[in-house]
Amino acid sequence: MPTSPASLTTPLDLPHGSAWPNRWTLAPLTNKQSHPDGTLSRDEHEWLVARARGGFGLVMTAAAYVSPEGQAWAGQLGISEARHEDGLARLADGIREAGAVSSVQLHHGGMRADGSVTGLPVLAPWADADRGVEQLSTSDVRRVIDDFVHAAVRAQRTGFDGIQVHGAHGYVLCQFLDARKNHRTDEFGGSPENRSRALREVLSRIREATGPDFQVGVRLSPEGYGISMDDATALVGSLLSSGDVDHLDISMWDVAKAPRDTTVDGLLIDRFMDLPRHGTRLGVAGKILSTQDAAWCLERGADFVTVGTGAIIHHDFPRLAQSTDFVSEAQPFPRQRLEQEHLGGAFIDYLADNWDDFVA
Repeated sequence: MPTSPASLTTPLDLPHGSAWPNRWTLAPLTNKQSHPDGTLSRDEHEWLVARARGGFGLVMTAAAYVSPEGQAWAGQLGISEARHEDGLARLADGIREAGAVSSVQLHHGGMRADGSVTGLPVLAPWADADRGVEQLSTSDVRRVIDDFVHAAVRAQRTGFDGIQVHGAHGYVLCQFLDARKNHRTDEFGGSPENRSRALREVLSRIREATGPDFQVGVRLSPEGYGISMDDATALVGSLLSSGDVDHLDISMWDVAKAPRDTTVDGLLIDRFMDLPRHGTRLGVAGKILSTQDAAWCLERGADFVTVGTGAIIHHDFPRLAQSTDFVSEAQPFPRQRLEQEHLGGAFIDYLADNWDDFVA
């Protein structure tokens, strides 16, 4: 039976922790508003809390680095040090008081880290001499896994309801999944099981280290980055059945797209919706810009939708989307309009520098 748009407002129960008030989640959007030491800024606090006030059921931070050498850009939020805790605690309180469930996205840049920002060597699953990248030793990999776990414990200690592990978009855990380049000879390379080991160990150890009310999520790329369709499907299926994950978000860039692999029929979203979930909640992200876009995703079988661009333009996207004909306004926007949507100057500059059609 087709899902009506009203279903977007239905609370979502998860295996652990509080139910989400609705099916709307805020994408973990890079905004470059943190202080140089990774501590939370006033602008970043207001950007996120405004989305909680605007009706998002789950409000997610931008990618927060779990290891000092894993920082991938200036202005990135940190969760690697004790100095980050005060700001994180204020943010968790602010999101909760505004009525949303809170989560920190845990991240390590790996090959995409910025050594000019960190002042540290760039470490990745394999070396790249031309780019000055050094290979993580087996003990280094173990230490990075530990850093993810410690960051999750820090998130729980500072009052967050959960975390999401960033396993997508070519960052370190996604790099391990790359069949083209991960030819490591230890237990973290070669076979699909070994290439996914770092991600699976991060998730299982976070589940063990955090309390029964703490939510553990993961974000994955379903194609590209050296990940075949078969490998992606098998990995998603394995994580859904693992008992380690409360929610899994598939970042598709466009929820209505066909797979890049032309031998695969149908739409990319349909490749994953029929997998047994074992209680884990499955969501999708990519060009969800209207009520009907979101309702269509639920009709295809998604449990929740993750909104990025639309959430930048409308801090109250979920409330506006209670109208069945709501469509997000088209870009570009003057700076003043974006300021009214609670974006700080650094975020607006980032959008202007990286997208030709976002800032008028």
